[in-house]
Amino acid sequence: MLNVTPLAPALGAEIRDIDLSAALSDVTVDELRAVWLEHQVLVFRDQKLSDAALVAFSKRFGELDTVPGWEPFSAQGYPEVLTISNVTQEGAAIGVLGDGEAAWHTDMSYIDLPPPASLLYSLEIPAEGGDTCFKSMYAALEDMPVDLRQAIAGKVLNHDASHDSSGQLRSNHVLAKDFSQMPGARHPIIRAHPETDRPALYLGRRLNAYVVGEDMPDSEALLDRLWDHCDQERFVYRHRWQPGDLVMWDNRCVMHRRDPFDPAARRIMHRTQIKGDALVVAY
Repeated sequence: MLNVTPLAPALGAEIRDIDLSAALSDVTVDELRAVWLEHQVLVFRDQKLSDAALVAFSKRFGELDTVPGWEPFSAQGYPEVLTISNVTQEGAAIGVLGDGEAAWHTDMSYIDLPPPASLLYSLEIPAEGGDTCFKSMYAALEDMPVDLRQAIAGKVLNHDASHDSSGQLRSNHVLAKDFSQMPGARHPIIRAHPETDRPALYLGRRLNAYVVGEDMPDSEALLDRLWDHCDQERFVYRHRWQPGDLVMWDNRCVMHRRDPFDPAARRIMHRTQIKGDALVVAY
């Protein structure tokens, strides 16, 4: 029986008294998956994971994927492990996303088959800052005003592929002023989770998003209403990192963001993600 402690009303649970570097039984993994689907974000404290152990545990939840364009920042010998860090060595960054704020987003929503799960393991953590916040898009939809839910019913969103989660223009893209022409994948704003069948909002990120078929002013106004509604602390779990934390979240119903931190402080994280394997359909 797993030792499960809920962390916030809308989402999040800590799993205690478990060693993820050990060989877990299929029964235990099935239990973890069930708790993860219920709570959307799982936290495991005090882990001691090599990259091999991180990969082995992550693979229990599906085939692993890489992030296109960020392959040079993979952990040595493990292309599935991405380094998230502000640290430089000999003037070169060892990882991605630096030390600035990362806006609310869903990992890789700009592709047709985004990763269903992401896992982030902390190696070095600054004394202050760098918290990661997670938001339940189940809860945001369930508590939405009726008129706003009616306004987004059946609508599709284009998810911009030109910028990363820190708001930086990707090197292989050019800046466009017309959001309706931005490259990216198109997903229903309300989608059915493929495993739980619960409806959830799927917004990706605000930057350059566009409601397909709407005039630009109408698209902007509708998205502003949506994001204003979602900007409520009751939908959020804030994670204050400690070395040895592993956090796993459900990318299909959770958004996340990161606080900035002192550029002089060191932060090193290793991340894996599960490869997308199924289209998620409109609810």
